Amino acid sequence: MDFTFDEQQLAFRSAIHKFLMVEAAPEWLREIWETTRSGRSAELRAKLADQGLTALSVPEEFGGIGLGDLDWVLVHQELGYFAIPDSLTDSAYLAVDLLKRLPADVALKREWLPRVASGKARIAVAHPLNPLVADAELADLILAWHEDEIHALRREHCQLQFQPSIDLSRRLYALQWTPSRETRICPASHGRELWAGVLDRAALAASAQLLGLAQRMLDLGVDHAAQRKQFGKPVGSFQAVKHQLADVAVKIEFAEPVLHRAAQSVAGERPLRSVHVAQAKLAAGEAARLAARKSLQAHGAMGYTWEADLQMYAKRAWALDAAWGDAPVLKARIAGHLLDEATLLGPGATFA
Repeated sequence: MDFTFDEQQLAFRSAIHKFLMVEAAPEWLREIWETTRSGRSAELRAKLADQGLTALSVPEEFGGIGLGDLDWVLVHQELGYFAIPDSLTDSAYLAVDLLKRLPADVALKREWLPRVASGKARIAVAHPLNPLVADAELADLILAWHEDEIHALRREHCQLQFQPSIDLSRRLYALQWTPSRETRICPASHGRELWAGVLDRAALAASAQLLGLAQRMLDLGVDHAAQRKQFGKPVGSFQAVKHQLADVAVKIEFAEPVLHRAAQSVAGERPLRSVHVAQAKLAAGEAARLAARKSLQAHGAMGYTWEADLQMYAKRAWALDAAWGDAPVLKARIAGHLLDEATLLGPGATFA
């Protein structure tokens, strides 16, 4: 069995990395942090659309590329590495997944999927697992959960109240609205399955971004340890510092295949996809938390100050770690599977 990504997928990831390295430098990220509520760059969104990211999973019949979860997991790692503050995931991944799985005769998908593909529409996703809705004020449309139904909300359908976040690049809003027949686009009988898929993909995207953030924080810690000197030597030459950063590298190395297995499980809509996603988010979250702590230590704690770039990536990691299912929720899901009498455990059940 071949578990590797193909050359085209890896080349696409490399192209996105090079693109973001130029367009999303830490100085630009700081500008976003310091802006007013909008905090989004129309110029960056247009460039992301030119790179094909907004059209990545939109079906070809609606002007998209028609790729899937395995392509997105690599992209999300890069979005995490550069801490991109944009609603790209909600619009082009989660909302597209909901819309394209609606019945074929729903006019909403014919209206919005081409707009998302061209980068001309932002869509927010509202679910009680995340009480605060990201980028709701800028959204042209909000897809909201109500008792497993799917509702499509325009700005006139809801009231928004801004809520600050430890990650200043996040734009979170408390949403108040009243469900009605006018806003409902999918009944609970069909919406329940669609929402389950969205929750898995949302947690998968957060996991990939956490892993990208962990790698970025490790790189920042290594760079700082190589430049900062103590007793006439770079602090990175001391064994204690080497071991701290090596522990982070090991965590990332072990979390990545877990993440990619979860992406494969989601892409193949396998029965245990929710369990695999839960494990991936726990592993990625643990790697990100460790990377933040050890990199802060390598900086001598000055990494938490406003002058250091590290604090932006650490705060984003802490915020994402609780998004779309925190550790207690994920551990309960895994425990429910492991303690089920019908569950087969052991090496022989790995590929069952």
